[in-house]
Amino acid sequence: MKKVFIPVVIIIFAILGIGSYMLHNTEPAYDFTVLLTGNVIMAALSLLTYFIVTGQLRKNPAAFVRGVSASTFIKLLVCMGGILTYVLVKQGKGIHKPSLFMLLGIYAVYTITETWLLSRYVRNTK
Repeated sequence: MKKVFIPVVIIIFAILGIGSYMLHNTEPAYDFTVLLTGNVIMAALSLLTYFIVTGQLRKNPAAFVRGVSASTFIKLLVCMGGILTYVLVKQGKGIHKPSLFMLLGIYAVYTITETWLLSRYVRNTK
């Protein structure tokens, strides 16, 4: 599974990074730095989750559910914290709301992909 998970996360990272760049070029109001930062953080959290869940799975098979639930919750908290930080920093300087929704979209893409790949991994290890 390691042969599949890490390349998929890298491919998603590249696609979202290129998409953010192209979106910023066509519509300069999108904050490329914020979108790229969110992409990097979510990719790093997905990789960290993968290593934690697969390590725990060897000890206790029920750890999968706990690991994925905790991962989703932690990523959501990090995403909300990043959005709150963005809003506080940009306070009164024109917050671009579509950029905030893009951050939530990045969160959703990584969470769905991670859950799907990890559940495939668990099914294949039984």
